[in-house]
Amino acid sequence: MTGRRAERTRLRGRDEDHDPTAKTERVLDQMRNTRRGGRAGALAVALTTTAALALAGCGGSNNSDSGSGSGDGSGDGSSASNEFNAALDGVWNPSDTKGGTLTFAYPTDWPDSVDPGDTYYGFSWNFLRNYGRKLVMFKPAPGDASNEIVPDLATDLGKASDGGKTWTYTLKKGLKYEDGTEITAADVKYAVERSFDKTVFPDGPAYFDAMLDYPANYKGPYKSPDVNTDSAIETPDKYTIVFHLKQPFAGFDYLAQLPQTIPVPQAKDTGKKYEQHVISSGPYMFDTYSPGKEYVLVRNPEWDPATDPNRAALPDKLVVKLGVEANDIDSQLISGDLDVAIAGTGVAPAALTTVLQDPQLKARADNPLNPRLWYTSINPTVKPFDDIHCRKAVEFGMDRTAFQNAWGGPTTGDIATTVLPPQIPGHVDFDLYPAGDDQTGDLDKAKAELEECGQPDGFETNMAFRSDRPQEQAEAEAFQQALDRIGIKVSLKPYTSENYFTTQCGLPSFVVKNDLGLCANGWGADWNDGFGFLSQIVDSRVIRPTGGSSNTSVRIPEVDKMLDAASTELDQAKREQMWGDIDRRVMEEAVIYPGVFAKALTVRPLNGTNVFVNIAEGGYYDYANMGVAQ
Repeated sequence: MTGRRAERTRLRGRDEDHDPTAKTERVLDQMRNTRRGGRAGALAVALTTTAALALAGCGGSNNSDSGSGSGDGSGDGSSASNEFNAALDGVWNPSDTKGGTLTFAYPTDWPDSVDPGDTYYGFSWNFLRNYGRKLVMFKPAPGDASNEIVPDLATDLGKASDGGKTWTYTLKKGLKYEDGTEITAADVKYAVERSFDKTVFPDGPAYFDAMLDYPANYKGPYKSPDVNTDSAIETPDKYTIVFHLKQPFAGFDYLAQLPQTIPVPQAKDTGKKYEQHVISSGPYMFDTYSPGKEYVLVRNPEWDPATDPNRAALPDKLVVKLGVEANDIDSQLISGDLDVAIAGTGVAPAALTTVLQDPQLKARADNPLNPRLWYTSINPTVKPFDDIHCRKAVEFGMDRTAFQNAWGGPTTGDIATTVLPPQIPGHVDFDLYPAGDDQTGDLDKAKAELEECGQPDGFETNMAFRSDRPQEQAEAEAFQQALDRIGIKVSLKPYTSENYFTTQCGLPSFVVKNDLGLCANGWGADWNDGFGFLSQIVDSRVIRPTGGSSNTSVRIPEVDKMLDAASTELDQAKREQMWGDIDRRVMEEAVIYPGVFAKALTVRPLNGTNVFVNIAEGGYYDYANMGVAQ
């Protein structure tokens, strides 16, 4: 997805308005950790054919009211009843019936690209699994089971050696593209390396670019065609691919599940124009590519389901309609003329009340919690927030319910007391700054903290927010009103999204010069893992004097060391505990006010089957396993 578009919908691993390339590069320039904390710990059992059949609901009824019992979240394919949130922990309306057309819609043109090497939107990563297979992938299952990583093109998860600096994968034999040619390890290597060229593919992640041990001044296969890159990626035979890192990274399986490992045959690569005909390795291939109008995918006759237990591939055809007005998408979704609002951000405000107040519509709705935190940075470089007690006064004095209401209430966000969202392995529930039974703040403790920091009567500060985001303005107004109760006078400073992190709240000198004690902020994981979520927002080394970082407030050397240790820890349980320890250490310094964990109200297709929320794929419905009732 284009890293510079004005609107980012549930973008992975970065704030919605950031350039993904800059984001990953600035973190990984520090070369300290393994990206995609989410994949890092996923030492999961491979999804067996039996489990896949259960997921598809073999023998299940196609009656949308037939789901009996709620799922247990184990990902075993248990049917879920036809009720509100039925697809969160179970499969709603399970079926193995093939056929029909599944219709998606998006309100504008595709926001970045359908090229797997040039995309960053969460919904795109979810959808592209229909036409591209990666080395490994998240387990297609409801509930927490989706956080497991399972083989896809590969026969197993990566094999680590050299202390985690080298990772080896073996491809399954007999895999084919849509044209019948065999998929090889060299094709995966080429796919990863072509994405290195950010002048051609500006919107894809840059983790591989920064972490692999490429030769100096390597610029990708287009500009450096004669450079030997075996120091970074080797393919000793047709089915073996070996990745060499500059530093150990325990979570490399998370990188291996990125879209950039979807194979690309070099002979068919046309650079930027490749998006006009991506060569399919998955169950569907492009039949129509009409930017701004629609994409139509039909079955790939060369896809062998025997090699792919992860995809049900039920519909005969997938249609994506582009440029459909947002409210029209909601109305068509409700009427059944449309199956999926592919952006997955939930119904617009105009339809929200309608769905919640109509019992029949609400029974078709789900309210998944997304791995995204809307929060406020408390900048210790701005006086008097250089004193921890002044920061703690904000933590105790803010009204949590006012923050939640600013974002739309309980339907659009759960009150947060930690940095790590509940979906991220390693999350631990704790609350260092209790806000009372009514969650409106503890004013007595807030005033006591003001006494401790030498500001008994309060002080003045500024709060920045993005003026083109109504929720952030409401959030800033909530801070203004809540903190006024303890004598902290907050002046509001609106800025546009375009330069918010490059020249304002992400530019340290601007923050200090303009006394921006508070900055509205937000972050979502590139993958559900501690590294995938925390690395860009709590590591002080991503803070650049030239701007562009989502982090200006977390400057804790101890946390930097903790991140380094966690990213190289090969024991999954230990690593996950370390992410939780980092979360607590950040909150102890009171440099982040965690506001709400984002939620979305989504509506299941009226004629859909096999519908479930895939937490690891960003909290969207699983687009690779949905079917159509016949």
